[in-house]
Amino acid sequence: MPGWLKNAVFYEIYPQSFQDSNGDGIGDFQGIIDRLDYVKELGCNAIWMNPCFDSPFTDAGYDIRDYYKAAPRYGTNEDLKRLFREVHKRDMHLILDLVPGHTSYDCQWFRESMRAEKNEYTHRYIWSNNIWENFDGVNNISGSIRGISDRNGSCATNFFSTQPALNYGFAHPDREWQFAPDSPEAMATRQAMKDVMEFWLQLGCDGFRVDMAASLVKGDEDGSANIALWQDIRAFLDKKYPQAAIISEWGQPDQSLKGGFHMDFLLHFGPSRYLDLFRGEHPYFSREGKGNIKAFADKYQEYVDSTKGEGLICIPSSNHDMPRLGGQLDEAEIKLVFAFLMSMPGAPFVYYGDEIGMKYQKGLHSVEGGYDRTGSRTPMQWNRSLNAGFSSAAPGMLYIPLDPDENRPTAKDQISREGSLWREVQKLIRIRQAHPALQSLAPLHILYAKENEYPFVYLREDEKERILVVLNPSGRDVTCRLEFESLGEVIYSNHGIPAYENGEWKIPAASAAFIKI
Repeated sequence: MPGWLKNAVFYEIYPQSFQDSNGDGIGDFQGIIDRLDYVKELGCNAIWMNPCFDSPFTDAGYDIRDYYKAAPRYGTNEDLKRLFREVHKRDMHLILDLVPGHTSYDCQWFRESMRAEKNEYTHRYIWSNNIWENFDGVNNISGSIRGISDRNGSCATNFFSTQPALNYGFAHPDREWQFAPDSPEAMATRQAMKDVMEFWLQLGCDGFRVDMAASLVKGDEDGSANIALWQDIRAFLDKKYPQAAIISEWGQPDQSLKGGFHMDFLLHFGPSRYLDLFRGEHPYFSREGKGNIKAFADKYQEYVDSTKGEGLICIPSSNHDMPRLGGQLDEAEIKLVFAFLMSMPGAPFVYYGDEIGMKYQKGLHSVEGGYDRTGSRTPMQWNRSLNAGFSSAAPGMLYIPLDPDENRPTAKDQISREGSLWREVQKLIRIRQAHPALQSLAPLHILYAKENEYPFVYLREDEKERILVVLNPSGRDVTCRLEFESLGEVIYSNHGIPAYENGEWKIPAASAAFIKI
């Protein structure tokens, strides 16, 4: 594992919404460079930047036209190289968002594959042999493109109809046009993606977050074919770029980590029970105290057991695909969320703006394929100047409208206010970095996670220290029985610390505490 991941705290930057440096209403590379000191001051030492490659932006850049070219609206390849250098000058790392499963319909690869004459790209995508044959019921194929070229066949798509699926083969090919994952046709696609990765690693990036990583090989119900594919890519990276990190959008660490990923996200879809924590009808971290931590804790423990502690399971505050924390929780509740995030194993991920409590904006018109996700992608709120400091453009030119609330939180206000959410996040990151037992690799032992009960208690430990984490997000005092009758130094507390009374521990309402034992 790359050594820098052991204490990494990531900050996710949605480039079009972070900082506009040239007044066109869209964020860019120079804007990110201008704000790197802010990210570092917060305490984050790594950045995940969402897609920045050339694209027609029908899906916010997840529809790539040219894997080897930065999107001109953000800058040039040279500008991106300079961003890498500026990140490294600050002893930070930056990973790019890689989209290996599909391209834009406007990609040159796809245009060549549409030709009736056979060529190098004929099998770069998944095509049936007949225009009347599509892909109904095939795992990891969402639809098809048909009738747009002289080639006789339908082309499989991922997600949007503007995203033709690249051909990595079928786990169980049973038709003439389906290739095995180790066929020359599928392996050519795999090599093309290795070439893309190598290009950007040579320019200075530190690795990749991989979009829809479990979906490359089609018809792969048990994940084994995709696991084998990624094991091959991991071997390539280990040989040539051992400090390059790969992080998967997979959502099943028992599969993704076996496939060679260093980390996997817990996602808002799939079996992880992530939504039980901060979203849904009764979030566990709401003061109403009607949440249930047990299903999440049981699933998390299952993942830890199945992976034998190898690799990292990461929990994001939010991301560009889900409602923000500020959609349901207030500032005091979000502070407890960050106490949880900064004390769990794996690398924490802070979505830009979550550290100041930016809110999800309901009812926005879809922008670049965002649909209901658009409300989580609004411009970063830096200060109280024009456009909240995001851009000097006329307000109507902004990529997505700002939060219209005149009392919207800003980074400047939060940094200057004692006891703000931003300051609490900064404090928690500093505490995490000061204690290896709270960092990515130290084991976790869940001590108290009862059905429909509070608190949530777990132990983090390494060779030098043991730290008990006690979280009671509910708005009432609660009690629990633990094996300890006394505790040591309190290294962090928010709203009180546990007290031992009559054989039980009393945990104050809406509190978090980290205590040495």
